[in-house]
This record gives sequence, C-alpha cells and structure tokens, in this order.
Amino acid sequence: MIDSALLRKSPEKVLDSLCSRNERYKASLETAIKMDSEHRALLQEVEALRAKRNALSQSVGKAKASGAVDEAQKLLEEVGRLKSAMEEKEKSLEVLISPLKETLLSLPNLPHESVPRGKNEEDNRPVRFGQKPVSFDFKPLDHQTIGENLGILDFAAAAKLSGSRFALWRGLGSRLMGALVSFTLDLHSKAGYEEIRPPYLVKPEILEGTGQLPKFKEDLYHLESPGQENSQTAGDMYLIPTAEVPLTNLVRDEIVPAENLPIKMTAYTPCFRQEAGSYGKDVRGLIRNHQFDKVELVWISKPEDSLEALESLTKDAEKVLATLEIPYRIIELCTGDLGFASRKTYDLEVWMPSEQKYREISSCSDCGDFQARRMNARFRRAPKNPPELVHTLNGSGVAIGRLFAAILENFQQKDGSVLLPKALVPYAGFERLMAKSMNQVVESKKG
Repeated sequence: MIDSALLRKSPEKVLDSLCSRNERYKASLETAIKMDSEHRALLQEVEALRAKRNALSQSVGKAKASGAVDEAQKLLEEVGRLKSAMEEKEKSLEVLISPLKETLLSLPNLPHESVPRGKNEEDNRPVRFGQKPVSFDFKPLDHQTIGENLGILDFAAAAKLSGSRFALWRGLGSRLMGALVSFTLDLHSKAGYEEIRPPYLVKPEILEGTGQLPKFKEDLYHLESPGQENSQTAGDMYLIPTAEVPLTNLVRDEIVPAENLPIKMTAYTPCFRQEAGSYGKDVRGLIRNHQFDKVELVWISKPEDSLEALESLTKDAEKVLATLEIPYRIIELCTGDLGFASRKTYDLEVWMPSEQKYREISSCSDCGDFQARRMNARFRRAPKNPPELVHTLNGSGVAIGRLFAAILENFQQKDGSVLLPKALVPYAGFERLMAKSMNQVVESKKG
C-alpha cells in the first residue's frame, strides 16, 4: 500500500509515478487524496471535541468539590452535548474509513526511480543474455507434441479429469518433474535459503497482505466454508496463486530483530490461478495452466539493502537456467509492465525453439515496503529504536512446468528423443528420453 504520508506530502510526485504505469490510476488517486483529506479533517474535529470534553469533565469535578452545583450541572450538560457531537462525527469517520482503505488498496506500488519509463512490454529492455539458442538441422517441435510423442504428457487425460488448461504427466515425465523440483530446491538451499513447506490454503487477509486481494480476486480459486456465502467471512479460504503469499506473510504483524535480516526462504508448491481475462492466450501446452508447479524465492530485507538483494535474488534464479545450459535472457520491466506490488522487476525468459521467441519463466521483484505496510511487517534496528517497515522481495526460482517445456524443446534430437542436461541426470536417474517407447530409457552412466 502506498505511504499515506508521502501521498499528503508530495501528491504531484505520486501522481506522476503512478501515471508512468498507467494514466487510468489518476482518478483513483485523486479520489484517495480527497477522501484522505476529509478523513484527516474529521479526525481533527473528533480529537478537538474529545480534548474539550476531557477538560470540561475535569471542571465538573472541581465545581462539585467547591459546591458550585448549578455550574457543575451546566458543565455536565455541555459534556453531554460534546459527547453526542463526537459520537456523530466518529460514525462519519467509520463511514469514510472503508472506502478510503478500499481505494488505497486498489492503487499499485510506485515504480522505483531507476525503472525505465514505458507503456508495455515493447518498452522493456534486455539486461543480459545467457547461453545462445541452439541451431537445429531439423524443424523443432513444440513441447506438447514432443511430450505426447514420448508418452510423458497427457493433456487429453487432464481435460477428462479437470477441463482445459490442466496437465497430466506420466511415467518418466512425472519422474522428471520431481527431479526438477529436487534440483532447484537443492540449488537454492546451498545458496542459503531456508526451505519451507507452507499450507496451500490461506485466509483472505493473507492475500490482501501481498496484494492479490482485492485487485486480483477473479484470478483466485476461492473456497467457502459450508453455509457461508459472504466471500470475506472468517471461514473463507483461497488456494495460493504462488508460494510468495504464505512465505512473505510469515513476517506479518512481526517485529524482526535487525540482526536476523535478511531472511531468505524457498518453497516448492503447486499454484492455482483462474487466469481470468486471458481467454485464448497460450491454451496449448504448459505455458499458462490453471494449476502449475513452482519453486519460489522470498527475501525479507532492510530498506537500504533491497535493491542489492534484488540483484542477488535474480542471480539465484538465473543460476538454475545457467546450470542446466538452457538459453535465456534477462530483461528489466518498464513502468507500464510492472506487476501490481512491484517497484522494480527483472524477468527471466527462456528460449523456445518451436516459437522462435523467449518466454517468461521467472519474475524477480523488489516490492519495497508496499507489502510490508499492508502486513504490518517491521524490524527494529536496536532495542530502543522505533520499529520500521521491512522490504519484501520475491521471484520464481523457477516455474517448473515451463522449465520442463524448455528442456523438451531445447534438448530435442532429430530422432525424436530428448537428452537431459548433464546437471539433471543424477536427479532424474536417466540421461535420455527415447521416442520409441515411453518406458525405454538409457540409464545414467555410473562413475
């Protein structure tokens, strides 16, 4: 959530920053400024009435003590009128609080000043490239065709069970997915991340803390408790759209000692998104499914360290692709393409030979204090120091289904087989997927 103090102090700066994302935020920001001004003015009136009432209450006691009964009675009547006036204004305050909070929650994070300005993905800029794409002496197939030819991907069975945009892995395909999860978690654990296995169902306020609610409610899978119809009642639960949600909220309502920062966490989870508004996009294969597997990276840092932490987190995600020798590039998102909660983001994209284009496989973001303010997540530099908001960062390390797809496409062979990256062979237990039969493999060489 945007800092209200900054909004009051520099409304023009906030407006310029938000409009660099999209001009459509101007109206909401102006509404928020107006409501905040009304709220503060009314709050000042309530506080003034309270102070006057308290002063008169003391005068009543003095008047009674001195025997001035009539004066005490008049003062009591005035205290009663002040109390009634104060209660009316407090009711007006309550009426203002909810829409003000709702409007503030609808506003995205302010881009960091270092982020290039632009309208959409066309204005994103490449930062660096990894291994160059391989040239094939045959027409490369897409990962769905390869997987179905090998008998390791079965989209028809998935559709039978759950409908479109779901995937089912068979045999060695399932084993390969498990190998990818183990490989990435090992890599991140060695880099100092604590591995977490969080719940897959969370309460509404947990999603509000990281910015998914109320903005992206239509993309979430919501489960109501029996007999409850209101989506914000206490029994409501949501399937997580990313492990960022439970991991980041582990510091919700906490004051972390400064010496414990940074906190680095990683988790493998299935993720669930309805992808509302993306009808017709990437319906084939593993690129955009309603359920997908992902290993997530989360940092909790001091404010002055978060930009440097973003560089480290991005390199940790990048190492997965570099170690597996998959062609990739890293781009910095412009202001118009930033995610809702992010103030600065690097996307990692893998090369997909069948499309002759790069595809996102990880998005690494510095959210500043945007999520921390929503979660009331703070740290204390010293015992007598006031608490300060932490900074939160997150990134995919990486999307496992898309990594699976990238391996099939980049390591496919002319005979229809797929060679595994060398670093993955010890985890998978085999080095090649053969096209002749889904059960035929070449076992990894010993020694």
